[in-house]
Amino acid sequence: MPLTIRSKNKVHHFTVEVAATPDQQERGLMFRQSLADNRGMIFPYDPPEDAAFWMKNTFIPLDLVFIRADGTIVRISTAQAMDLTPVPAGEPIGAVLELRGGLCAELGIKEGDIVTWTK
Repeated sequence: MPLTIRSKNKVHHFTVEVAATPDQQERGLMFRQSLADNRGMIFPYDPPEDAAFWMKNTFIPLDLVFIRADGTIVRISTAQAMDLTPVPAGEPIGAVLELRGGLCAELGIKEGDIVTWTK
């Protein structure tokens, strides 16, 4: 599914997998050896919830992009591979986007940027 992030001076385009079911959300990007810079996975929540993520069986670091229901990025956290420490959203969110670890910093994606995708 196409997804865009509208930053201050640029629009970033990605193709993401959707983790729509509980089983898909539990597995996420576990066991992957790599993730291309234009790929990711989105975890939608309807209704919004205060989710937390950890990296069990996830072999690559990931940027966790916590997104409000209106599409605004509320928080970005880079999670290390295999870290079991929960990373909380901190508030009810409409989705979490997982991208390659460090990519948000490289592209200048920040809190307050706007994410759009087909819901």
